Amino acid sequence: MARYLAFSAIFLAFMMVPALALIGKPISFIRVEGTHRVERETVLQYTTLKRGMIDEAQLADQSVKTLFSSGLFADIAIRREGTGLVIVVVENPIINRVSYEGNSVINDTNLGNEGGMKARQIYTRAKVQDDVERFIELYRRSGRFAARIEPKVIKLAQNRVDLIFEINEGPTTGIRSINFVGNRVYDDDRLHEEIVTSESRWWKIFSSDDNFDPDRIAFDRELLRRFYLGKGYADFRVISSNAELTRDGEEFFVTFTLEEGEYYTFGEAAISTTIDTIDTVRLEEQIVHQLGERYDSRTIDKTVDALTKLVGEFGYASADVRPRARRDRDNHIMRVEYIIEEGPRVYVERININGNTRTLDEVIRRQMRLAEGDAFNRVLLNRSEREIRGLGFFSDVQISESPGSAEDQTVIDVNVREQPTGELSFGIAASSNQSPTTDFSITERNFRGRGQRVRLKLLVSKEVEDYTVGFTEPHFLGRDISAGFNVFTRAREYRSSRGVGTEDEGFGLTLGLPLSEDGRLALFYNIEKNGVTGATEAGVGTDGSRFKQELGYHYSIDKRDDLVNPTDGWNFSFGQNVAGPSGEVSYLRVTLAANLFEELAEGYILHLRGTMGLIRDYKGGAILYSDRFFRGARSFRGFERNGVGPRLKSSGNALGANRYLVGTTQVSLPLGIPKEAGMRANAFIDYGWLGETDQVPNPSLPNDVQDTFAFRATYGLSISWRSPFGPLRFDWARPIVTEDYDQTQFFRFTIGTQF
Repeated sequence: MARYLAFSAIFLAFMMVPALALIGKPISFIRVEGTHRVERETVLQYTTLKRGMIDEAQLADQSVKTLFSSGLFADIAIRREGTGLVIVVVENPIINRVSYEGNSVINDTNLGNEGGMKARQIYTRAKVQDDVERFIELYRRSGRFAARIEPKVIKLAQNRVDLIFEINEGPTTGIRSINFVGNRVYDDDRLHEEIVTSESRWWKIFSSDDNFDPDRIAFDRELLRRFYLGKGYADFRVISSNAELTRDGEEFFVTFTLEEGEYYTFGEAAISTTIDTIDTVRLEEQIVHQLGERYDSRTIDKTVDALTKLVGEFGYASADVRPRARRDRDNHIMRVEYIIEEGPRVYVERININGNTRTLDEVIRRQMRLAEGDAFNRVLLNRSEREIRGLGFFSDVQISESPGSAEDQTVIDVNVREQPTGELSFGIAASSNQSPTTDFSITERNFRGRGQRVRLKLLVSKEVEDYTVGFTEPHFLGRDISAGFNVFTRAREYRSSRGVGTEDEGFGLTLGLPLSEDGRLALFYNIEKNGVTGATEAGVGTDGSRFKQELGYHYSIDKRDDLVNPTDGWNFSFGQNVAGPSGEVSYLRVTLAANLFEELAEGYILHLRGTMGLIRDYKGGAILYSDRFFRGARSFRGFERNGVGPRLKSSGNALGANRYLVGTTQVSLPLGIPKEAGMRANAFIDYGWLGETDQVPNPSLPNDVQDTFAFRATYGLSISWRSPFGPLRFDWARPIVTEDYDQTQFFRFTIGTQF
C-alpha cells in the first residue's frame, strides 16, 4: 500500500510539472470556449488576466471569482495550454417561464411582483434562493409561518429552463395563548384589552388580529407602554416579547415580560422660556395636570399641544416646547418643567401621500393646512390630520415627519388607510302598538375618489317613499367652496296620523363657503310643490297642493378634537330659512343644534346634545301640516316616529308642533371586551318639549286637540357593533315622563353595510 501511494505522488508531481513550469512566464494567448449567447469579449472583460501579462496563480483564481459574480455562468475552468490559457465556461440557462403551483392565498400576480426572477432572464441559483426568501417573508406577513416553497427546474432545449415554485402555504399561524409575566397591578385579562393581538378562537373567522404578526407584536409593546404611562407607572418598560412556535408550526405562544415599576403622582409644574414677549400667566393656564394627581403621560402631551398652539397664536410658529421630567424616586413624584424656546425656522420640503388606493392625492392635499415651501407649523400639522380624518374616507390617518435634504428642511408623510365610503342602511323598528317597519337608503360619499358626494336615496317603508338624487362638489372651481344640487320626490303616509299623506317634489341648490378656520356658512334655495291628502278627513289640516320657494342659510362651527369619534370639544350650528314671499307658503324657520364632548375617565365619554326649532308664519297665517316639526324614533328615542307631541284624541293622529327643545345626556361605557371587537355601548337620557301646533279645533269636538308643551324624558341603552356584515345598532328605551297621548317605542334595530 505504501508503495502504491508513493507511486501515485510521483505520477501527480510529474503531470503538474508542465503547468507549473508556465506560471511566472508571459501569456501568449487566451482562448475562450463554451460560449453561445455571451460574446467572447464579454468573458475577457471579466477576467483580470490579459495577453502579455505574467501568468500568476492568484490572478487566475481572481478571474474565476469575477466571472462567477457576473451571474452569466454556471461553471468556469481555466487551464494552461502551452504558453497560453484556455477559459472554459458553461453558460447559465435562460428562463423560459416562471410559474407557481399550490398557491391560493397569494395569487400569481402578487408573487410575480415580489419575485426578481422573470421570463427571458438568466437563471442563477442565488437569485432563485433570494426569491424563495422573499416569498417566505410575504407569507409570514400574511400570518402563515408554516409555508414551504421548493423551486423546481425543468430543462428545455437551447439551454432554456422552466422555473416552477411548488408552494405549500400551510395553515394560518394563530396565537394559542398570550401570557404576561411581571404584572402585579393589572391582571392578564385587563392587559389583553389594551393590545391588538388576540388569541385564536373559532368564532374569530372574520378577524385577522389572531394571526401572528411581528410588526403587530411590536405595536402591542408600544400600546402596553402607553397604557401604563397613562396609569401613573412612569418607570414601566417591556423587558421582552417572545414568540415560541408550537411543534406543529400552526400556532405561537406569545409572552410579554413586564416591569411595572412604582406608582407616581405629579409634583409642581413650571414653565421656562427665553421668549420675553410671551405672557407666562396664560401659558401656565394651559397646564392640564395638577399637583397630587396621578401621573399620566397623555396629560403631558396635551399640555405640550396646548402650549404649542398658544405660542403659535402669539406668532412663534417655530417655537419648540419640550417637557423635562424629573423623578423623585424616593417619594414617587414626577415634576415637569416645560421649556419653550424659539427654534430655527424649518420649511416643508415635500409632502408625500401614501396608502390612498382610490382617493386622489388632491383630495387629501387640499385638507392640508401646510404646503410645500411653507414654514413648518405643528399646530397646522395637527389641524391637517384632524381635517383628513374628518373626511370619513379613511379608517386610519397618521402623519409623520422626517429630515429633509438640508437642516432647515423637513419631509411630511401622510399615511392613510382606505375604507369603504358607500353606505347601505336597513332599519327595523318595533313598538308596543304597531307592526314592525323598515327603511332603506344608499349613499356614496367619495364618488370616483374625488371626494364628491352622490346621494341615491331610496327610502322605502310602510310610511315613506323617498327618492332623492343629489350631488355635491366639495371643491367647486378649485376653491374651498362646496356646491351641489338635489332633486327629490317624497310620498309619506303617516301611520301616526292615520290616513294622512304628503307628496312633495322639487329641487334645491346649495353653496357652502368658509368664514373662519372652524366655521362655515351654507346657503340654499329650494323650489317645491307640496301636496297633502287625507288631512281634511283626518282632521289635521286641509288637502291640496301648494307651491313653495325657500331661501335660507346654515352656519356651523366645529371645535371637536376628532370629527369622526370625538372625545373632547364642541360644535354648534344655527340656521334660518324663509318661505315666500312669491310662493303660496310663508314662514320663518329657526333651528339650532349644539354638542359637547368630554372624557370623564378612560373609556367614559360624556356627550351633551341640545336641539331646538321654531317656526312662525310672518303673514299671520297658520303653519301647514307638512311644515311642522315631528320628533321621535332617532330624534327622541323611546318614542315612535312622530310619536311625541300634539295629537288628536279621537283618531290618535299626530299633528306636528311649531316649536321644540330636545336634549340628550349620554355616556359611553366600556364593555370589558377587546377594542378590536368594534362594540360600543352608551347609556342615555333623552328629554325635551314639543308643542304649540297651529291645528284648528273641530267645532264638533272642541277638546279633541291634545297639545301641551310639557316635559318628556326617556332613558335607555344603545349598543353599536362594527360587525363583518356592516354596522349594527340596537336601541332600548323606556319612558320616564310622558303624556297619555304619546306613542312609545321600546326597541329599534338598524343594520347597514359599506361598499
